Amino acid sequence: MKRMQSGATMMEVLVAILVVVIGLLGLAGLQARINLSEMESFQRAQALVLLQDMVDRINANKKNAVSYVTVTPVGTGNSITDCSALFDAAFDLCQWNNTLLGAAEATGGIKQGAMIDARGCVDQVTATMPAQYVVSVVWQGINPTVAPTTACGRGQYGADNTRRALTANVLVGCLQNNPVTGACITTPAVPPIR
Repeated sequence: MKRMQSGATMMEVLVAILVVVIGLLGLAGLQARINLSEMESFQRAQALVLLQDMVDRINANKKNAVSYVTVTPVGTGNSITDCSALFDAAFDLCQWNNTLLGAAEATGGIKQGAMIDARGCVDQVTATMPAQYVVSVVWQGINPTVAPTTACGRGQYGADNTRRALTANVLVGCLQNNPVTGACITTPAVPPIR
């Protein structure tokens, strides 16, 4: 009986080693996926902060909301600029551009933003009161998903299904009526001289 069982423990050890190796490989793959997901969620959290920053800036300067509309996206593709000579909407857009480029985050003297290729857009959807604006922040994602519907950054990231986007609507009602006609005054006020 002992002769027939000689070597059976060696086979059991080899099978156990094989099962452990397969489990460890699966765990290593899971760890890699966790790192990618963590990076994606970190970028989304940073995008939410930058999106809310511009929404708050527009809400604080509603009378000049139309001045925030961007013709081309700010952020990637532009350079970091000095905003000290600017004011109102131009100042806000300049600071938003610098923040999207990572001006607030430096490592070894190199500016590094929280998101890969971050861009921001402000579009006017309706000009009649209440005026509606759409603020968008887009960036390069890591894993392909469904392509976002916003036009901001479209075609700038290779395959559009790796582009990520967050948008927010800003409504601006009539802030001032003409005392004679009662009509809504929609032109922005003349900026103060500083």
